[in-house]
Amino acid sequence: MRRSLCALLIGLVPLVAYGAERPDWAFPVTDKVQPPVKADDQPKTAPGSDKSYTRKQIDDLFNPPDWYPDMHPPMPQIVAHGNAPGVRACGSCHLPTGTGHDESAYVAALPVAYFIRQMADYKSGARTGSGSMTTIAKAITEDEVRSAADYFASVKPRPWIRVVETDTVPKTYVGPGNKRLRLPDGGTEPIGNRIIEIPEDENVVLNRDPRLGFVAFVPKGSIAKGEALVTKGGDGKTLPCAICHGQTLKGLGDVPPIAGRQANYIVRQLFMIQDGSRSGPSAALMKQVVENLTIDDMLDIAAYTASREP
Repeated sequence: MRRSLCALLIGLVPLVAYGAERPDWAFPVTDKVQPPVKADDQPKTAPGSDKSYTRKQIDDLFNPPDWYPDMHPPMPQIVAHGNAPGVRACGSCHLPTGTGHDESAYVAALPVAYFIRQMADYKSGARTGSGSMTTIAKAITEDEVRSAADYFASVKPRPWIRVVETDTVPKTYVGPGNKRLRLPDGGTEPIGNRIIEIPEDENVVLNRDPRLGFVAFVPKGSIAKGEALVTKGGDGKTLPCAICHGQTLKGLGDVPPIAGRQANYIVRQLFMIQDGSRSGPSAALMKQVVENLTIDDMLDIAAYTASREP
């Protein structure tokens, strides 16, 4: 029971939970109408790195940039370059450091057995919602999965999300690659019952540079409400996460860590387990955990877990 009760990780999605509409703010999809962007073919650089890459090179999903090789162990082929044409480099979305972006997943320090099980669930169809991961899982070999799993398990986790409680947030749009960005014209709007997760520095994120992560804006009071749900089960509404994920939420055995991971990612996983688009052995007992949660509960849980040290 311990091994499967609270499993959360790897993917994106679209579907509808029991009686609850999908929280679109947690599922970024590239807007059809984009702000004007100036053509820019100049090589990019990063402080302290001797590398430079053009935009075309940065966006090459089979040869993503590696700005700081000293920040991570040597990458295996599948992480650094993938296996064309069906398997893009793991590092293109999750970065060589495994910290990923808001639209992907933070995979650093995932248990090897958990990582392998998720790829098997994508391959079998037990886990859906991410077309790219399903495609990759069907094309990748078992040896490549094991190589990626061993690599990311060896990568040290680090702080990546700064959680800020607020009433207002910057106006945003969802750019190419499902990345939420600030509108160039600026402005603010009420946060409502949403999590708005954007880069600390947009250029850093767009350049697939692993130096800086994200700020997750959450409604005021959500962290405290999330703590009550996570640590005490919300007076019987759910089960305390520590039962499976450990007292510090940093994982237990082959159960994954959830502390310090992307807030919207956590919302996506809770929602998908509740609506059945994420199933399989590792999600089966999570059904009991999520069945009574509202979207606001999921938001609060995510605000609290994202605020913890990874």
